[in-house]
Amino acid sequence: MIPWFNMQDQNFDAMLSEIPDELPILPLRNTVAFPFIVMPLAVGIPRSIRLIEDVEEGNHLVGLVAMKDPSVEVPGSDEVHQIGTVAMVHRVMRTQDGTLTVFIQGLERFRVETWTDTSPYLKAQVKLIPDEVDDTVVEEALRRNLVDVATELAELIPQFPEEAIRFIQQLEDPRLLVYLLASNLRVGMEDAQTILEFEKVTEKMRFLTRVLNRELEVRQIGQQIQEKAKEEIEKSQREYYLRQQMEAIRQELGEGDDGKREVEEYRKKIAEAGISEEGREEALRELARLEKMPPQAAEYWVIKTYLDWLTSLPWQKATEDRLDIAHARRVLDEDHYDLEDVKERILEFLAVRKLRAERDESEEDKTIRDLQGRADLGLGAILVLVGPPGVGKTSLGQSVARALGREFTRMSLGGMRDEAEIRGHRRTYIGAMPGRIMQAIKRSGVKNPVFMLDEVDKIGADWRGDPSSALLEVLDPQQNHAFRDHYLDVDFDLSQVLFICTANTTSTIPAPLLDRMELIHLDGYTEYDKVRIAQEYLVPRQLKVNGLQSQEISFSEESIRQIIRDYTREAGVRQLERQIGKVCRKVATKVAEGVVDGIVDVNPDEIRDFLGKPRYRFEAALRTERPGVATGLAWTPTGGEVLFVEAATMPGSDGALILTGKLGEGMRESARIALSYVESHTGQLGLCEDACKGKIHLHVPSGAVPKDGPSAGITLVTALVSLLSERSVRSDVAMTGEITLQGQVLPIGGLKLKVLAAHRAGLKTVLLPHLNEVDLDEIPEEVRNDMRFILVEDMLQVLEHALEPVEKTESAPTSQEERAIPEDTSAAQPETVAPA
Repeated sequence: MIPWFNMQDQNFDAMLSEIPDELPILPLRNTVAFPFIVMPLAVGIPRSIRLIEDVEEGNHLVGLVAMKDPSVEVPGSDEVHQIGTVAMVHRVMRTQDGTLTVFIQGLERFRVETWTDTSPYLKAQVKLIPDEVDDTVVEEALRRNLVDVATELAELIPQFPEEAIRFIQQLEDPRLLVYLLASNLRVGMEDAQTILEFEKVTEKMRFLTRVLNRELEVRQIGQQIQEKAKEEIEKSQREYYLRQQMEAIRQELGEGDDGKREVEEYRKKIAEAGISEEGREEALRELARLEKMPPQAAEYWVIKTYLDWLTSLPWQKATEDRLDIAHARRVLDEDHYDLEDVKERILEFLAVRKLRAERDESEEDKTIRDLQGRADLGLGAILVLVGPPGVGKTSLGQSVARALGREFTRMSLGGMRDEAEIRGHRRTYIGAMPGRIMQAIKRSGVKNPVFMLDEVDKIGADWRGDPSSALLEVLDPQQNHAFRDHYLDVDFDLSQVLFICTANTTSTIPAPLLDRMELIHLDGYTEYDKVRIAQEYLVPRQLKVNGLQSQEISFSEESIRQIIRDYTREAGVRQLERQIGKVCRKVATKVAEGVVDGIVDVNPDEIRDFLGKPRYRFEAALRTERPGVATGLAWTPTGGEVLFVEAATMPGSDGALILTGKLGEGMRESARIALSYVESHTGQLGLCEDACKGKIHLHVPSGAVPKDGPSAGITLVTALVSLLSERSVRSDVAMTGEITLQGQVLPIGGLKLKVLAAHRAGLKTVLLPHLNEVDLDEIPEEVRNDMRFILVEDMLQVLEHALEPVEKTESAPTSQEERAIPEDTSAAQPETVAPA
């Protein structure tokens, strides 16, 4: 732009009156034309060149409008702003390359009424819209304030001449002042167009004042940065000269160069390690202390160890995530069978990270990220895998790391009782070290590994502190971007670490810690699942471990089933893999001795030769063949379990109840409720009135294992009624449900694991509360097809399906007038049988 020149001597009113209603329109790229202002234009588009040539031959008047999108080569009528400036072409200069340099002067604002033509160039009917000048005290105050801001800003611009500053201070016309400043100071195109479109001069001055204030603040900060940089350069030069003098003194004292070389090596490591500003200052401070210490000092080696830790941590080194969902799905399927719910949740997690990485953050997200100091706004979830042992929790974490292309590191929390294991020891202690979190980060070599925290439910606490409380900061996405280890005493960013925890139960995890986690449950496997896992994963792995080849040994499906049924009783597959490995080792011995020729087919008949006598058998038939024993189902942190409730009577005081089996308070209350129910419903149960006379003993094996909870209520009642009525409980029936004093059966939890335990034990029928019908969908289809589920609402329905029918003979007298418990009518109430 060229400086504005005075036009007060020209007859503007006469000039404006000569402006026709229709004008040729010239779109401007990256600039806005203002009234009163003279500016050069570079014209190179053929359409625009023709427009200038026609204007030059005509009345020299042209309408100038700014383009909405400067990247458009030939804009149309809808791609330019509707408010522009009428300008007069004063001079046209032609260059050698055929382009034109046009000097124009703005006259007045206009608005496009209608577009009349688009060829060979744009033409439009326009209407002049002069600025509204109030000529009030407010306008004068705004003008003076604008002059002050512009003067202060101009003084910070080295290229701005002092004559121009003085001219601005003497300018009285507010319109001319606004347009002059908007065209010569740093005003963006959008802001300039906004200024042009305002109707009132006061609005223009208010808006321009805000724009110039923002620019003034940026200029002032930039000047401060330059001054600070200059001071740092001077400080570095001063330090260099002082260091040279210190070196000369050391040479005079005869000190060797080893200390200097070591200090320089540390200085180089600090510069190359990418340490945070706080960490760099701390490292340089300790290095300055080290430089002044003789190697014989005890603290010399303490500082060296500290500097080694600071410079060896991966402050900036990170692996790039491989956010390929198809690849991740393939990796998870290769490493784990089934677990579809778990895999889908992990894939959802990766998909969200992929979308956030591909799409630009919004301004709000950037603001939040800046406030929080987070390096990765999308990495907020802390996953915890909860399930019984041997279901693949730890290996799932390794698969996630492989799918993401990240490093994997693991730390076991089982039995940890010292808070310093997490946060480290302060350097005031002898032999202090960083906590195991920072040690694992160092071993991984990157700042964004997949970090597996194993057995988070088994953390302890004592006088040395509570490690679970220290984990609150580690696992909180809002805090771990500034994790401070006691040994390092500087902030380290853990926000990019993907933490995955494992646990067998959530009951022992503190509530504040559990609140920071997202639970993913891994339940036990069915027999069908175990067979597939053994065929696809366990057998090939054990063949490789034991040095065998596929043409030397093979396992039939029936042999694997027999191993599962007779030699394992678990929710996972860990014991199953051990038994398969035992078979493989025996076959490997025979192959090494050369006593076998060809492939060894492991069939069911040979399993006992390899593994010995079966370790498990179907106990329910033996345990329930006598009255007074009922089969129940329980849930434990290691999966579902089958338990037996035994009842016995003996002479003694009426109503005495003996409970054994290490029962908790909840189960003891269930036993008292069961006895009260039987005593109050002897008539309905077909028992004589004195049936509950004497002592009653209830025992739940195994006696050394603690047991608690109300879900054994109907099992306790069934055992009592079986004993008192002398009717055995069916050997293939298991049951679970809470009982009330009125005989209602209430819902229970952990149904899936309990049913899987019954299926593993060979039980075919399960009695469960009617309100748990909605939970049957969680049970695998092959288990539902192999078992029968009877939904009950009342205790009488439980007894109807659980007890063996009464054997009626002509000579057998009955001590009751009427027996209320019906005989076996398994098909009498089909509505209580849950569909498979």
